[in-house]
Amino acid sequence: MQTSFNFFATRRFLPLFGTQFMGAFNDNLLRTAVVVLISYYGLSFAGLPAEQLVNLAAGIFILPFFLFSATAGKVSESFDKARIARLVKIAEIGIMLLAGSGLYLHSAGLLLGALFLMGTHSTFFGPLKYSVLPQYLAGQELVGGNGLIEMGTFLAILFGQIIGSLMMHHGPLIASLIILATALTGYAFSRAMPSAPPTATHLKLSLNVVGDSRRLVQSAWHINGVRSAILGISWFWLLGAVYTTQLPTFTRLHLGGNADVYTLLLGVFSVGIGAGSVLCAKLSRGRLELGLVLAGSLGMTLAGTDLSLSALPLHHGPLQDIATFLQGGRQWHHVIDLAFLGFFGGFFTVPLYTWLQTASPEAFRSQAIAANNIINGFYMVAAAIASALLLAWFHSIALLFLIVSLVNLLALGLLIRGAPIIWETRFAWLQR
Repeated sequence: MQTSFNFFATRRFLPLFGTQFMGAFNDNLLRTAVVVLISYYGLSFAGLPAEQLVNLAAGIFILPFFLFSATAGKVSESFDKARIARLVKIAEIGIMLLAGSGLYLHSAGLLLGALFLMGTHSTFFGPLKYSVLPQYLAGQELVGGNGLIEMGTFLAILFGQIIGSLMMHHGPLIASLIILATALTGYAFSRAMPSAPPTATHLKLSLNVVGDSRRLVQSAWHINGVRSAILGISWFWLLGAVYTTQLPTFTRLHLGGNADVYTLLLGVFSVGIGAGSVLCAKLSRGRLELGLVLAGSLGMTLAGTDLSLSALPLHHGPLQDIATFLQGGRQWHHVIDLAFLGFFGGFFTVPLYTWLQTASPEAFRSQAIAANNIINGFYMVAAAIASALLLAWFHSIALLFLIVSLVNLLALGLLIRGAPIIWETRFAWLQR
């Protein structure tokens, strides 16, 4: 059986893909614009220094994932998912009007409020985008659908970060028009999403978000496949948070590249994830191949270790632009390592998302994905704390990358211990 992407242009997939792409793109447009305003245009709030305000903005965006994921999972289960998508996108238009006002007035308060609301928007769309796939796609199309969604997400993140930075050089009016146009485009895509009927209309919403979140995670933990998939996905997001957060400084201190070189490397990493996600779906041939998780994890360790060891010394001298940077063979070595790091990340994550969907009972699927989002958030916070402690100790980002690459083997061992099927099917994808 061969994996085909013929469903991509159909109504049961393309509108969802476009809605998801535009949402992730707008997330990163807004977040990058706020960081640029803080870092280069003097945006301030409550007397906080720039570096603390950047961290506050990041925390405000991720906070809704902790607060509202349980509610989002119930909502996605209880109502037609296409209708929810349209309501979420209407809300996004209002959020972008608020953000545009913040950009025009240079108001940190309005922009931080918009970031919180956009995080809430993403919290409610997250369970929907993965749980609706099994309703839209046939079983043999599911791995391919996940691969395309993963590819689209990381390309949207990349383009959002690049354009979000560039648009601030053209003034608040242009920036406001771009984020509003993106929201309107996302809404237009959502209008074409086919109906996806509710799967659990008996669920009751509650204001006890802490209790709901605890019960949700406990329920997910009792389903073996769901628990293992969540742990694997969350570990991937921890690794991703470490690499993407530290990459700008790593590029400057260890590789000697300027901001344009950082953008290039971020692009290589993101395109690598997209390519790996699509090839993983192709190699799966329409089946869930958990053996590819093993290949992906080992590939990430090899690429991450090689990148770390080849970049241990600090750079001395002026920073290089892209043309100068790419003249040296050693620098191409780093580019290839980052490409393979992203590529094998795609191998690692696509089967796990598919497993999360297929291991979840239909009436619990959105809630399982909401539980995954909660645990993802905790792992990303843990990544920030652990990185800060290790950097305070070693004062080397290359050593930090080396440590997480090696710890990845321990994480893989624990994942296999909890889900032996990953090891048992390690060569199955080569034999079919």
